[in-house]
Order: sequence, then C-alpha cells, then structure tokens
Amino acid sequence: MSNFDYDLFVIGGGSGGVRAARVAAGETGAKVALAEESRYGGTCVIRGCVPKKLMVFASEYAPAMEDAKAYGWNIEAGDFEWPRFRGALEAELDRLEGIYRKLLAGSGVETFDARAKVVDAHTVELATGERKTAKHILLAMGGRPIKPGTPGEEHAITSNDIFHLDKLPKSILIVGGGYIACEFAGIMNGLGVETTQYYRGAQILRGFDEEARGLVSEEMIQNGVELHLGTNVIEMEKTGSGIHVKATNGDKRDFDVVMFATGRHPNTEDMGLEEVGVKLGRKGEVLVDDYGQTDVPSIYAVGDVTDRVNLTPVAIREGMAFVETVFKGNPTKPDHELIPTAIFTQPEMGTVGLSEEEARDHGPIEVYATSFRPMQTLFAGREARVLMKLIVCAATRKVLGCHIVAPGAGEMIQLAGIAIKMGATKEDFDRTVAVHPTMSEEIVTMKTPTRVVE
Repeated sequence: MSNFDYDLFVIGGGSGGVRAARVAAGETGAKVALAEESRYGGTCVIRGCVPKKLMVFASEYAPAMEDAKAYGWNIEAGDFEWPRFRGALEAELDRLEGIYRKLLAGSGVETFDARAKVVDAHTVELATGERKTAKHILLAMGGRPIKPGTPGEEHAITSNDIFHLDKLPKSILIVGGGYIACEFAGIMNGLGVETTQYYRGAQILRGFDEEARGLVSEEMIQNGVELHLGTNVIEMEKTGSGIHVKATNGDKRDFDVVMFATGRHPNTEDMGLEEVGVKLGRKGEVLVDDYGQTDVPSIYAVGDVTDRVNLTPVAIREGMAFVETVFKGNPTKPDHELIPTAIFTQPEMGTVGLSEEEARDHGPIEVYATSFRPMQTLFAGREARVLMKLIVCAATRKVLGCHIVAPGAGEMIQLAGIAIKMGATKEDFDRTVAVHPTMSEEIVTMKTPTRVVE
C-alpha cells in the first residue's frame, strides 16, 4: 500500500495539467488529484485561444458583408451588439469548462477548487490549510500577462480583461508588437473601434519571417489600424475623457481603453518552489530537463510555467510525455521541433520551420515566394495581398520552412506542417498536383527560386 495520499498531484487545471491528470488516472489506474484556483481550462479555454478566436470570427463579419455587395447581395451591416456577443461568449466558456470538469471526474481524478503550493518534495498545501501527499507532483500553473512598469499603468487592462469589458470602447490603444497585441488590434479594428497600436521595435511580430511579418504590418495599416513603430508609452493618467497617454513619438492623446500586451510571466510566485529545491529561471520559469523533470526528482512541470514553447497543443504533448515517462515506464521526450503555428492577425499568418533569416545561418538556401491579390477579395475590389513562401535547403532539397500570410493560413499550415515534419523535399511539393482555383495551390506551383542565398 502506498505511503502517499496520491500517486500524482497536479497543480493547475489548464490543458496540459488536465490531460496529464486524466490520462494517468484513466489509462494507468493511478490515484490522481488536481487543484485549480481559478477556472478549469486554463489560459487557452478561459482567457486565451478560444475566446480570442471567437472574437476574431465576430470581427470578420463587417468586411465580409462589404465584400458581399460586390457579389450581388443587398446587405447592410447593423451595429455590433457587444453585450449580446459577450453573453454568448461567456455561455460557451461555461460549457467548455463543464466539459473539462466532466473529463476529470469521468477519469476518476479528485479535484480541489483551491490554490495549492508545494511544501516539500511530496507534499502540497491547499489554500484551506489542508495538506496532501503524492509520489509525484506536476506543476502546470501556466502563465499570465504582465505590465512593463509604466507610470499610470494601473489604468490599463491586459488580454485577461478584454473579454470582460462592460461596453465596447470607441477608441483603444494597444501597446506591444507580439502576436497577442497584433491579434487584438485586428479584432478591435474589425469590431469598429478606433484602434491605435504602439510598438517600441522596428517591426511587429519579432522572431517570425521578416517578409511575412512585413506584409502583415502593411495589411493591418491598410485595414485601418493606426500602427506606430518605434513608439512606446512614457506615462498615462486617468482623466474625465478617458486615459491620457504621452508617447515617445510626441503623441499626447486620450483613449477610452489602453491594453498592454507586453509579455507574459510563469505563475511561480509564492509557490514554495525554490524553498524545496526547484530551480527557476530569470523570468521565474521552472527549469526542467528534456523529460520535464526538475532538480527535485519527484517534481515535474509542463506547459507555460516552463516557458519553453508556450502553445496549448505543446502543453498537451508535454503532459502526455510525462505520463509515458513516469507512469508507463516509457521515457519520452516531448518533440519541440517543427511546430506549426497560426497567428490570428488579419490577415492570418501560418508558419512552420525556419524563417529565411534563421535558415541563412544553416547553409545555402533557395527561397520560393509569391505575393498576389487573391480571387475572392480582388473581385470585391480590395487591395489585400497574400504571401506563400518556402525555404529550401540547397544541398538536401528539404523544405526547411513554410510561411503563409492569407485568410485561412492557420488551416493551410497544419497540412503543410505534416509534409515538412515528414522531411518533404521541394521536388515532393512539385510532384503534388495543384488544387485549382485556390490560394494554396501556389505552394506547389512555384518552380523558380525568388532568390538564392549562398
């Protein structure tokens, strides 16, 4: 008989923690408990991917109705009813949280709706004061958005708050240049909000392919986002007419709402981790080995709390690898290579593999790229452009990267990711018959390199 209350105690009810808990309990018979201080589903389901994507959908109807007129439809968009949408959104999130709870219960996982912290290598303490012991502890607390320390930032919101606005503002300033900032700039602009974005860097979406992010930037501006690069907030204060903002570009303006999207930090504060020997990195991330194990052998971590690849499907894969390693006796490293990613900007960006800039450091490459006006919006008279781009190793002919900027890029990159993960060559792409007429056919019809980099 075990000397512990549980075989596994999971701290955090997001996608990674829930998957690990229910698979360990349901497939191996382990006795498992999970503690979550907020809502089940974590960042992705409650305050990230899911509500954000639903807001993206909502924001795309206005331009779609404008395009419909060119196709012969007599359509006029009415006013967007934010309270009506928000109510439906909250109901959907409640439904999804209920599914997470049912999955845990159905797998036999005991749940505690309370904050938990680590007391020692095998003990956690709940906010109620109750202590539980476990042979293994899995840290899956996720992360949270942070503000940069700007004077007056207490008057601003973060991405956690934007879903809960009482009313849609007339104007908003979004500070930041990462994918969260750019996604919400497109959303708010599409919902009819006067949208301004400040980013201190030279170009948005740092770390992604330069040509791709350049096109996203151009299209965002063309769609109506007032984007200021090389610009940051100096200070802000609450006034009778909103929030008064002073910026490094000389702007002094009032906005109804200011949102910071300037980074995220792992939720490791006051968790008792360093006291028991778990090492943390510079940002407070839990440091783990290739198998997700910390310096304390009984304590593992998955997901955003490790600040490796902060994506929901990756956290789920890490949770599955943890169960394989610890409960199934099959040491498994989560695969962090060639992960397809979608950025739900407007237009969308899909990317997998190396950017052109990264690939140059690996040896001679060929770049195949084409940018054009797609049929659907061209017919409607819009100037919108899309980009299809492949990065090819000159020596092996393998496709090292694929970058798409286009409506539906997220759907396309999932399928391109399979081919690239399998090691497809440019000739494999060339041998594939094009699906016509589609935007994606360009991926298999580009025959001549746009440029060769030795």
